[in-house]
Amino acid sequence: MLFNADIPLLTIIVFLPLAGAASVLLAKGRQGIQGVALTTTLATFALTLLPLWQFRPEAAGFQFVEQAPWIAALGISYHLGIDGLSMFMLPLTGLLSIAAVLVSWNRIESKEKAYFISFLVLETGILGVFTSLDAVLFYVFWEAMLIPMFLIIGIWGSANRRYAALKFIIYTMAGSVFLLIGLIIMAFLHRQIGGVFTFDMVSWLTLNVPSRWQYGIFVLFFAAFAVKVPIFPFHTWLPDAHVEAPTAGSVILAGVLLKMGIYGLLRFCLPLLPEATLYFTPAIIALGVIGVIYGAFTAFAQDDLKKLVAYSSVSHMGLIVVGVMAGNLAGMQGGIIQMVNHGLSTGALFILVGALYERQKTRDMNRLGGMAARTPVLATFFVIMTLSSLGLPGLNGFVGEFLLLLGAFRYQWWIGALSATTLILGAVYMLWMVQRVFFESDRSGRSETPSDLSFREQAVMIPLTLLVFAIGLYPAYLTDRIATVSRQLISAPAIKADSPSETIRLAAAPVPVPIVMKNRGGDER
Repeated sequence: MLFNADIPLLTIIVFLPLAGAASVLLAKGRQGIQGVALTTTLATFALTLLPLWQFRPEAAGFQFVEQAPWIAALGISYHLGIDGLSMFMLPLTGLLSIAAVLVSWNRIESKEKAYFISFLVLETGILGVFTSLDAVLFYVFWEAMLIPMFLIIGIWGSANRRYAALKFIIYTMAGSVFLLIGLIIMAFLHRQIGGVFTFDMVSWLTLNVPSRWQYGIFVLFFAAFAVKVPIFPFHTWLPDAHVEAPTAGSVILAGVLLKMGIYGLLRFCLPLLPEATLYFTPAIIALGVIGVIYGAFTAFAQDDLKKLVAYSSVSHMGLIVVGVMAGNLAGMQGGIIQMVNHGLSTGALFILVGALYERQKTRDMNRLGGMAARTPVLATFFVIMTLSSLGLPGLNGFVGEFLLLLGAFRYQWWIGALSATTLILGAVYMLWMVQRVFFESDRSGRSETPSDLSFREQAVMIPLTLLVFAIGLYPAYLTDRIATVSRQLISAPAIKADSPSETIRLAAAPVPVPIVMKNRGGDER
């Protein structure tokens, strides 16, 4: 019997941080506020692990489903559930939320109560997005997470925080308008075709959207999700947000929020709009490849550590877009796995950059150097996470990047070749960064010796590092649990057969189609 047969597990997971935010409001003193925030994130993370134990990898469809009427007259319900696409995003969110609280421990000197409340409300919004199966509920959580992140950047960020926060909210709110319009059109189409006006996303999966509607709706959805990824050229808000956000804000932004764009593409565009997906795939892959190369070259031009890591995210997210749009099993599995991997490695890099800034009061690589000898523990973690980001065999990044590149090569060899430049360019700018900061002579001009990572900071980094090695050495735990949903996602869009003039369109089905055929990448199913 599944856990949620008796207890609404997903509801508890989603709203526990919100309850924690209310408790923070009542807490007294600095230690009380921090203690409530940490206890809440620890408890939430522990609960997100429960679905991993009872999740059935072989089962199609959603699990741990909860549903109740909400606004019945408008076809809106409170509907939660997870599948292989969303299940790993819950513990990732929980773990990075713990890290965000811990790295903020001694760094927030004003409005502490509002700060931790904002983070806990943000966590509820993120968890709600990954569990919602009703489109209106999805949109409510999607919007709810924007406001606390806007406040985190705008109040507790760096010197240009207001500009970065305003840019973030304008870009993301503009994307949300397109999303809302697309959701409303889908509900009206369901009434026209299915006879019922509903926002239930599971019901939408059975809907055969007419071709004349698919392309317009796809553009609306893509505009919303492309901003969130962000796909080139919608990326310009990201470096500013990362640079000006406090360390914890950058961790959540890179670790989880960027993944929502990919999640939206996979949850809405591929299964609901198959013909439009096939039509726009070449253009989206082209934007992904441009993002891979552009992000890498721009990262190489940076002197600010945070900006370098931010542009590396643009490059890595571009590669994920290429993989999931390639239409084959390797690319899809690689994309889903790399969503987790990027969250771990890039989130950890932002934590370490923040720790370095706290000690040296600068992120300018021209004013750093020699840190390996003076902070060996920090240097060790930094090198490990850098190698993870580069895709070193034995670490988590290798698993995701190998599958993504395999999927890209199966789509078109030259697309794979262009995407593979991320391995070379990434090695250039990431290793160059490590060399300048840790192994060249000290250029800081500071006479005092900086302290190494504290016990609290090591407590944050050790679990992330262990997961980096665990996924790299035993990726089957992830691949086995995402195999079913990966097959469904590549079976949903239109699939080009061997003959250039022949196109086979598969409707979204609850189980993989029991025929043998070749998809766009050449895999047999």
